[in-house]
Amino acid sequence: MTVVFAAFVAALRCHAQNAVSYTVAPMPFNTGYFNEISPVMGAGGAVMFCSDRRLSWLTDQTSFDGRRLFNIFSVTPIDSLRRNAATEFRNDRTARFNSGPFCLSNDRKTIYFTSEVETGRRTRNRNFVNRNGIFIADLHGNAMLNVRPFPYNSAGYETGHPSLSADGQTLWLASDRPGGMGGSDIYYCKLTDGQWDEPVNPGAGVNSAATDNYPHIHVSGRLYFSSDREGGAGRLDIYSTYMNGGMWTEPIPEPAPINSAADDFAFVIAPEQPKGYFASNRANSDDIYSFATPIRRMATCDTLQENSYCYRFTEENAASTDTVPFNYTWRFGDGVTATGAVVDHCYEKPGAYLVQLDVENLVTGEILYNEKQDSLFITDIEQPYINSPDVAAAGVAIRLDAAQTHLPEWNIDEYYWNFGDETMQTGSEVDKTYTGPGTYNIQLIVSEKAMPGGEARERCVCKNIIIRMPGETENY
Repeated sequence: MTVVFAAFVAALRCHAQNAVSYTVAPMPFNTGYFNEISPVMGAGGAVMFCSDRRLSWLTDQTSFDGRRLFNIFSVTPIDSLRRNAATEFRNDRTARFNSGPFCLSNDRKTIYFTSEVETGRRTRNRNFVNRNGIFIADLHGNAMLNVRPFPYNSAGYETGHPSLSADGQTLWLASDRPGGMGGSDIYYCKLTDGQWDEPVNPGAGVNSAATDNYPHIHVSGRLYFSSDREGGAGRLDIYSTYMNGGMWTEPIPEPAPINSAADDFAFVIAPEQPKGYFASNRANSDDIYSFATPIRRMATCDTLQENSYCYRFTEENAASTDTVPFNYTWRFGDGVTATGAVVDHCYEKPGAYLVQLDVENLVTGEILYNEKQDSLFITDIEQPYINSPDVAAAGVAIRLDAAQTHLPEWNIDEYYWNFGDETMQTGSEVDKTYTGPGTYNIQLIVSEKAMPGGEARERCVCKNIIIRMPGETENY
């Protein structure tokens, strides 16, 4: 059933500030002699997966030609140590056909799974080649109901390995349909007016002349997939790419111990937490492994807002008394004055300021000091703050800091930086060198220590930084 950066960019993996480390462990529900593949994150911390395991010591599920069938199972955290505690998900084809690999909609009410296209009498012929397609079903408990075929299945080629975007508007898949670049390619379909558009090949930025399959689209937009292209660590390796400036970056292999000399595939990562799962046959059978990494990226992150200390001051009565000439003098409370019925003034920093207005009658010469006054309290926006250049050069170190973070009454414990290129650092002040040009979305995640009996708070802001090749711009 084993079938979810270029040299210049690869320096990301080697640079000390950008080192990506993983811890990997086999899942306790692996059988060791049957196969477990295609992990998916279920509700409440459950892990769903495909397996050709026996349903009992006396019962096997096999196809018409004697092949062991893969079906979908789920294990909750409390039962993860007990292999026989896995719950099987069933549909009207599980008795004679495979179910999986698969994916779930974000609300976990719909399942997209791979299965054979043909179900008629001719499938019982051992010489019949039954292609895979994608099927969609409604989830009710562990029952898959109302099974319907994906509109672009075909008896002439393989289609499978679905991965649905978080918003449900894009379905990624693998297929060896005509017109591809290799053994199988990654494709995507857009949902338009409730109907799936025809699959689109993203091209050489993702696919190769080799076999590319098991796509997994992360909520951040990063695409993970498996490929047996040259340059990997083993036979089938896990790669990732992301859209930068309207182009897919050259796919880079994940480092060890994610990739190995064996087949490594079906990589999935949690939306916001630095953990996930993948499948590998590094221990002879296909098994599922968990991984953890320090790389975090929040699915929801506020865009950085710039603080403004500029105000317009207006003497509202000026229009009604324009038959008598007056002179208006404003004292802004910071040592600066201005004249006029309408004036603009920018303060240098937050603070409490007493704004006063003196009015002079130009006919009589009488001056009414402090004719009006009011207190102005200026505060920064309550947010983490990213202080960085907007444009910088590749290969040149830049300084980023969070010194202007304004979160009153927070006991800040950590400043976590995600630089938008699969690298991270911690600290209120960091140095960063981007190795390739593009537009990168920086996230600053600020967290505090939990108070006794309470939960730790966390806030995230993001901003884009443009990285250009040296010489493309003079001022950074």
